Amino acid sequence: MWHELCRQLQALEEKTQKRKLVRTESAGAWATINGTTMLNLASNNYLGLANDKRIIEAGVQAARTYGAGATASRLIVGNCPLYEEVETAVAKWKGSEAALVINSGYNANVGIISALAGRDGVVFSDKLNHASIIDGAILSRAEVKRYRHNDIDHLEELLRKTDERKRKIIVTDTVFSMDGDVAPLRALVELKKKYNAWLMIDEAHASGVYGEKGEGLAHHVGVSEHVDIHIGTFSKALGVFGAYVAGSRTLIDYLVNHMRPLIFTTALPPAVLGSIQAAVAIVQEEKERRAQLRELSAYFRNTLKELGFNIGASETHIVPIIIGDNERAVRFSEQLQASGIAAVAIRPPTVPEGSARIRFSLMATMTKQQLDWALESIVRAGRAMGVIG
Repeated sequence: MWHELCRQLQALEEKTQKRKLVRTESAGAWATINGTTMLNLASNNYLGLANDKRIIEAGVQAARTYGAGATASRLIVGNCPLYEEVETAVAKWKGSEAALVINSGYNANVGIISALAGRDGVVFSDKLNHASIIDGAILSRAEVKRYRHNDIDHLEELLRKTDERKRKIIVTDTVFSMDGDVAPLRALVELKKKYNAWLMIDEAHASGVYGEKGEGLAHHVGVSEHVDIHIGTFSKALGVFGAYVAGSRTLIDYLVNHMRPLIFTTALPPAVLGSIQAAVAIVQEEKERRAQLRELSAYFRNTLKELGFNIGASETHIVPIIIGDNERAVRFSEQLQASGIAAVAIRPPTVPEGSARIRFSLMATMTKQQLDWALESIVRAGRAMGVIG
């Protein structure tokens, strides 16, 4: 048995796809990785809130009040009073009837899709959706139809060929985590109405970043009220941990009774809930963080494009340099890290074969001067490896 596992690990090594854990200290603009301090262009801490003292102190106070652990699942005795406060705040923030806090974005997608789709349902999933959406669709035992990335015509073709009596759920990320492009939400809303489908969106990389108060991309483009199921995380722009689903009261009540990752998982520690509560308030109030992130992201994207790098269709704070070959992407990453830049090579199966890349993600607390310094190293590595001329 172990021999076979060793053989599979060796195969990953040969394809330059074997992954290793790295020791990381600090979640801010600068991080110490395996003992070396680097400019952190690899995290999801988009608004720079992970080290915010107000959020940390709120977590400390919650732990002092309610203890270190939840001790049970929410349906037993783990439903700390902070849950109700946080869920009320999230529902108000999102403009929905109700909300539910879940232990992670992965648990949210797997649990919600599994609970809602069922054997007789059909899940329509964008081909570049996050792995948690893919896994949730598979585990639901529903029929799964994957449409070409952001291809509305292909999605409509699949919807048109589906039995109108079946429960249909269209699922998409709003900001795609490896490409930095966005879903065509207005067109998806039109299709969901036309074919009597539910629309479920994952705002993991948009929560806190888009919208007047950071509500997400659906609010930013003005279609939030037409989305049936809103999912997002507290672990990226909000700098904490956990996830939420927002929607109708009926939806939330149904999930409490049918969502297995909620029913059979120990509840979040009170400290996490306290920190989430503080982060949700801060994100709504401090609009300047979103403005700074937009400005820095546009500058970084435009400069890379002008220099000749292939950044795909990125239009957000997530900016890839698409290399193609796994080994070249890893060597590019190693050169950047040697120059003091934390930038990770992303390879299959996280991205499609032949599209290995460096994934940069920006932070509102960075400066233009820091980005200029990083761009100098990116250009040197790009020219040395023949990525640009």
